[in-house]
Amino acid sequence: MPPTTPQAADRRHSPLLNTLGTAVAFGLLVGLVIMAFAGLGRNTAASPESAAPGVKAAAAGTATFDVELGDLYVKPSSIDVPAGSSEVVINVTNAGAMEHNLTLEGENPTMVAPGKSMVLTWGPVTESTQAWCTMPGHKDAGMVLDINVTGSEGAPEGTSAGESDGQTDGEGQYAEIDPSATPAADWQPYDATLRPAEGGNTHEVTLTVTEQSVEVAPGVEQQLWTYNGTAPGPVLRGKVGDIFRVKLVNNGSMDHSIDFHASKVAPNVEMRPIPPGESLIYEFKADFAGIFSYHCGVSPMILHMGNGMFGAIIVDPPNLSPVDKEFIFIQSELNLGPAGEVMDLNKMMTGDNDAVVFNGYHNQYVHRPLQVAPTDRIRAWVVNAAVNEDLSFHVVGSIFDTVWKEGGYNLKPDSGNRGGSQALDLATTQGGFVEFTLKTPGQYTFVGHQMRNLSRGAAGVIVSGDGGEGSGH
Repeated sequence: MPPTTPQAADRRHSPLLNTLGTAVAFGLLVGLVIMAFAGLGRNTAASPESAAPGVKAAAAGTATFDVELGDLYVKPSSIDVPAGSSEVVINVTNAGAMEHNLTLEGENPTMVAPGKSMVLTWGPVTESTQAWCTMPGHKDAGMVLDINVTGSEGAPEGTSAGESDGQTDGEGQYAEIDPSATPAADWQPYDATLRPAEGGNTHEVTLTVTEQSVEVAPGVEQQLWTYNGTAPGPVLRGKVGDIFRVKLVNNGSMDHSIDFHASKVAPNVEMRPIPPGESLIYEFKADFAGIFSYHCGVSPMILHMGNGMFGAIIVDPPNLSPVDKEFIFIQSELNLGPAGEVMDLNKMMTGDNDAVVFNGYHNQYVHRPLQVAPTDRIRAWVVNAAVNEDLSFHVVGSIFDTVWKEGGYNLKPDSGNRGGSQALDLATTQGGFVEFTLKTPGQYTFVGHQMRNLSRGAAGVIVSGDGGEGSGH
């Protein structure tokens, strides 16, 4: 919807005013001043019934604009307000699929439902400023309206037209990871041990969305959006041909959804966003084997995934050979915002993350190593749920004799070629498994073999037997 052209108020004296006496003119002036002060509120929202979008206000000194909100944009991205305007009227229409708002300098947000309209009155606006959507991540994703007062000095210092100031979180206030810190004594790691698929051909699961504070490194908490309170969410497991019936319950404060990469369904039906307090049933038949990711698909998807809304589902290949121990490792990134707040979208968009981790916590299996026996045959299922980083999964001191990647075996011990694999390479959202043994007692480090990530949380330890002597690799 194109913006209307602002019209400056007609400031000429009317014939009536020219004929009035000094006392009457003074009285009118006082009345106008009182009216001006009465309209000083920053965000005054009228109901859709009280003023239809596109209607030009008749009051003197009023600048009126039509603004469209979408997923994730503001159209137009800037408006020019004539200096001296007593108020700015914004006819807002939400053309997106989720709730949005438009607030002057982030104050007093009023939500606009999809397909609905609202009238906002701001005033007076005496200098250039900004309005934006206060939903998490939406401002950084581009939902910003630059308000340029003609004849003023322009946009606020440090902010260019059409660009978010990027300082919503406060520069220098981001949470930081101390690599030398250790978790509290009662801290429990994400359980990496996998259990066999439950019996039966139908798996009924409830995944409840919650928005809660979660520790992601020793002493570092973020406000994550989770499935069943953990990031990653619960691991689902079944066999080829099984039915998964997943009830998604949204107990959060905004729209959320779920997308199972193991399914073939209509995304607009089963993966659709659901508002807070609602639920849906997501049902699919697992026709293909593998380890697949699942995640929220609400825009900005990178923020919902990067803020904790991801997990894994395993569909066992037919005739999967037995092993002694099975583990799951899900790679993701930490893009820290301020302490206790959501992860930072700007870092996600630029790839400037703070850490790369397995199963959601910085170096957690360094703090709490996994234990196996030297006689154990081990299968490690691995999926890359990171929003940006690739993964090269490697176990120091071992060689994989079996590799399954994205739907098929790359290597099997009965192939007769005596081959071995040093790493399982996975792009984002890819998955697979490797099998190996750790016959000599010792401490074996598993890593994401990009060296930058190895030093920033993408590591853990598997202890075989009594752990042997020395400190390991």
